[in-house]
Amino acid sequence: AKRVGFQEALMLNDKGEIAECTGDNVFVLSKGRLFTPPLDSGSLRGITRAAVMDIAADLGIPCREQPLTRYDLWTSDECFLTGTAAEVIPCVEVDHRQVGDGRPGKVTRELIALFRQKAKTDGIRL
Repeated sequence: AKRVGFQEALMLNDKGEIAECTGDNVFVLSKGRLFTPPLDSGSLRGITRAAVMDIAADLGIPCREQPLTRYDLWTSDECFLTGTAAEVIPCVEVDHRQVGDGRPGKVTRELIALFRQKAKTDGIRL
């Protein structure tokens, strides 16, 4: 991925659906709803993934596991990755295609702030 100018790579399962990135879980926001690949698609059960899903629920943002394709990322309003070391990372481009308006989205920025606050005040349960 880095050799051809990308910072991360999407990992697909045998159906061509997104499983995860090389070390991060994938989320998209479309029409006010969050989606992330289900665990049976090949994604790892991420601690940060679970924490972000809980935070989204607290905010009243519907979040569901659903198989995702690259098209879902290309056409989403927002996209971000989650990982233990990475925390929450906005994704503004996929396959040289701009995601949303090409900047970190409002919901992504809010989830970043709330995740960091939760990690500092409550810690994350393992």
